[in-house]
Amino acid sequence: MIKTVFVHDNFVQAGGGERVAEELARCLGDADIVSTVVVKERLSPYMQQREVKTSWLQNFPAMKRFYRHYFLFYPYAARSLDLSQYDRIVSSCYGFAKMVRKAPGAVHICYCHTPTRWIWRYSDYFGRENFGGITQYILKLIIAQMKKVDLNAAKQVDFFIANSRVVAERIRTYYGREAIVIYPPIQVSRFVCADTVEDYYLVVSRLVAYKRIELAVQACEKLGRRLKIVGEGPDRKRLEQLSSKNTEFLGRQPDSEVTRLMSSCRALIFPGEEDFGLTPLEASASGRPCIAYGAGGALDTVIPGLNGVHFLEPTADSLVDGIKKLEMSVWNSQTIREHAEKFDVSSFERQFNEAIESFSRRATGDKQRLKQRTGALSLPRIVGS
Repeated sequence: MIKTVFVHDNFVQAGGGERVAEELARCLGDADIVSTVVVKERLSPYMQQREVKTSWLQNFPAMKRFYRHYFLFYPYAARSLDLSQYDRIVSSCYGFAKMVRKAPGAVHICYCHTPTRWIWRYSDYFGRENFGGITQYILKLIIAQMKKVDLNAAKQVDFFIANSRVVAERIRTYYGREAIVIYPPIQVSRFVCADTVEDYYLVVSRLVAYKRIELAVQACEKLGRRLKIVGEGPDRKRLEQLSSKNTEFLGRQPDSEVTRLMSSCRALIFPGEEDFGLTPLEASASGRPCIAYGAGGALDTVIPGLNGVHFLEPTADSLVDGIKKLEMSVWNSQTIREHAEKFDVSSFERQFNEAIESFSRRATGDKQRLKQRTGALSLPRIVGS
């Protein structure tokens, strides 16, 4: 019997990656779950019921508040995890889960949300952070070394699954590896189409600089449109300084309230470039269109004229044009929801389980062929020849 372990980078926030990790854990049934660190109150109800083994990083102080400051420790914590008893490792990785050590003969299948963003796309991740010159210099030295470490770790993965076409291309570009694409799931049944639509736009996101939430704030201010923002993060203070009474910051909200806001909004605004991004599909499941920056995962999920529009430049003026285009169009809630149903969790589970079984068979076949070749090369020498 194959003994499987599921490894997720960390459970320190409640974002799209964690929702996907939950579905991966469900697909893998009774497999053990391991992570570098867990902030338990941020786990979903399902994950709170599962035992999650952690590393020594769990003992660091004030993890809930300072988890971003400990980022240099995560790769070492991942390498320290003891997975020697497992035949199959399935990792959920946007950081360093692919760095885990595997036992000889074990197979490692990595569901990659993106190659580690702060290493390979430094300007996107840190470019809008207010770091001083010395900090920037030190970070670049660290990143140069971490690229080598991350590339070496990628070589230890047997099979990659990417969460979008753009991530598959990054895996090919940065790691020189091929990946199949299995889109992350949403639970369509959680969302409903409202009978009436209210006059506001909606953002649902962690408030960090690379999400580019300021574009939504600035565009709605220019047009005099109401904007509701769900989410918390270190960028909130700056965003509040850019806004007026037209913008309402709601902080974190329970799923039930997010569902209500999704179904009643005029449209969702998705202003940053994401590796995939679940919220446009959640808006679609609610029958509402999305205005998305035309890059990254939005190219897979937002189809112009069907369930939203793209704006083409990462500027407030370009987003203004996107809002105007959306307001001049007619949207069919049922057609939009049908698009979301293609990404339902039932489809994800089927594709993922088929991929895991296929990869496991391939790995077994590769081992057998290697054993046969090794045996052929190790024939005993005939005495007297």
